Amino acid sequence: MASFRTWHCLLAFSLLASAACGQLSSTFYASSCPTLELIVRATVIRALVAERRMGASLVRLFFHDCFVQGCDGSILLDDVGSFVGEKGAGPNVNSVRGFDVIDQIKATVELICPGVVSCADIVALAARDSTFLLGGPSWAVLLGRRDSTTASLSRANSDLPAPTSSLAALITAFGNKGLSARDMTALSGAHTIGFSQCQNFRDHIYNDTDVDAAFAALRRRACPAAPGSGDSNLAPLDAQTQFVFDNAYYRNLLVRRGLLHSDQELFNSGSQDALVRQYSANPALFASDFAAAMIKMGNIGPLTGSAGQIRANCRVVNSS
Repeated sequence: MASFRTWHCLLAFSLLASAACGQLSSTFYASSCPTLELIVRATVIRALVAERRMGASLVRLFFHDCFVQGCDGSILLDDVGSFVGEKGAGPNVNSVRGFDVIDQIKATVELICPGVVSCADIVALAARDSTFLLGGPSWAVLLGRRDSTTASLSRANSDLPAPTSSLAALITAFGNKGLSARDMTALSGAHTIGFSQCQNFRDHIYNDTDVDAAFAALRRRACPAAPGSGDSNLAPLDAQTQFVFDNAYYRNLLVRRGLLHSDQELFNSGSQDALVRQYSANPALFASDFAAAMIKMGNIGPLTGSAGQIRANCRVVNSS
């Protein structure tokens, strides 16, 4: 566990120099809201004590935000009147969670530092803290994002990789966001925590050949073959350490026990096989690559300066 953490100070130092390119800084709120990170950490701790699974949900929330319009908090917006948000998109509906935790953080922050901290930055900090509190690496989160006044249901449906994606499709989807194949394989390691619904892995356990037979049989117990039956039944993405952020995800891939088709694609006689082997044997390498990729993902299309706004309520755009 210690190896996941001892290197992060050096990593943070080396990456801070690149903050200017995205107009973000790890010290953005040092004067305007110095207690921000303490508030986020305390709220995330309470959320994990209440439901440990929430950590994975908060990490996923950041990913689903950044892949649509950039890391701008657009995923948090509710459908209100004629405004259509992203929560109803196929990859998000009845799946993406953690909005209440972000609301709790925002409410506390607004009491102490009103009108200063963006919802987009809160999502980024919550993802980092969730990773660390579940045993994974930490990193200096670059801050200064502002919140969007728009959302895109169509891009949420088209830009987020599907659990049925091939390796080529995954590399393309991440590449479209400026992320390398190595970034993609490292970020996929977030599946070392959390759960997925039967509808997302049914085809893999019933129809794919690159899956361990005993593992498939185990997962079929709670995931009937007929579509529409047990669709929302959950299974852990990493059965061994489902609430611990470690490198077991990659060890599972080596024995063809990836829950999703898109997971197992990372180790299926393809270009990422060697990297999967490295991550499975070297947790420190995975941790450093994951942290670096999270920082890189956090730099996807941020709104800065006078763009966007600082929402008072993360679920709705400020009234003009």
